[in-house]
Amino acid sequence: MTDPLVARTVARRAVSRTRSRGRSARLTGLTYATPALLVVGLFFLAPLGLVVWMSLHKWPLLGSPTFNAPENYQKIADNSLVVDAVVFTLKYTAVVTVLLFAVSFGLALLVQHGGRWVGLFRGAFFLPAAVGWATATLLFFGLLSNQIGPLDGLLRAIGLIDEPVSWTAGDPGVAFGSTVTLVIWRWAGFNMLILLTGLQSIPPELYEAARVDGASPVQAFRRITLPLMRPTIALILCLMITGSLLGFEQFYILTRGGPGNSTTSVVMVIVREAFVRFDLGSAAAMSVLVLVALVALNALQLAFIQKRSP
Repeated sequence: MTDPLVARTVARRAVSRTRSRGRSARLTGLTYATPALLVVGLFFLAPLGLVVWMSLHKWPLLGSPTFNAPENYQKIADNSLVVDAVVFTLKYTAVVTVLLFAVSFGLALLVQHGGRWVGLFRGAFFLPAAVGWATATLLFFGLLSNQIGPLDGLLRAIGLIDEPVSWTAGDPGVAFGSTVTLVIWRWAGFNMLILLTGLQSIPPELYEAARVDGASPVQAFRRITLPLMRPTIALILCLMITGSLLGFEQFYILTRGGPGNSTTSVVMVIVREAFVRFDLGSAAAMSVLVLVALVALNALQLAFIQKRSP
């Protein structure tokens, strides 16, 4: 028989070795995670803390800041341009999200299955996503210009218009439509690629079983494709809504917020507050509120989608 003392000694040594290996594994994991933690702390947490601190002060571009909380937040409600920008941004987000998702999903379904020219179409649809956002906006600005752009001349040649059209600075509805068209052209291919990844992860056997059971393509789409695509759709919606609420380049370059501030977004108001009026404290307060709204909106959206998941 084994001596009880020896058995206890062996057990204690085994537990000690296990704990030592656990501490070593945790230390190794912490070592690997340290660079990422430093990057997050340096480029996200520290600037975020600075923005919150600035929002509690009157912070001129030149001069010493003075504590004035909560005056910066109170001034936001009195700024009529902020209210108009919020209404426009929400309208723009709703329109872009619906149209961009419909176009992206349609393109993904179109190139889902392999074929002779499918690779070419996938590359063509994704090509605009390879162009920088500011560059794409400048390209559209040149295309729509009634002085140097080819669009007006082409439309006059085929008889659709009789005189030059101001696509970005004339009618607010036309300027809004031009911006939405730019966004769809630029981002539809990128979103298509993400949705295509989700579509191709669905096992083909499910569709074959549905066909054997007599399900129509519409029924297979409703009962198989949409439920299994829900995580991918949630990701796409979060990206589209967040990107639309933070829209800036397309308005600043293409329409300059006009005509008559009709296409001024919330981020444009923040930039004007900081670098036109030189009131960094007020701009920081607006930024904090936008961040809170984005976090709350994305949390509600993900909770709703997870609740409806099968």
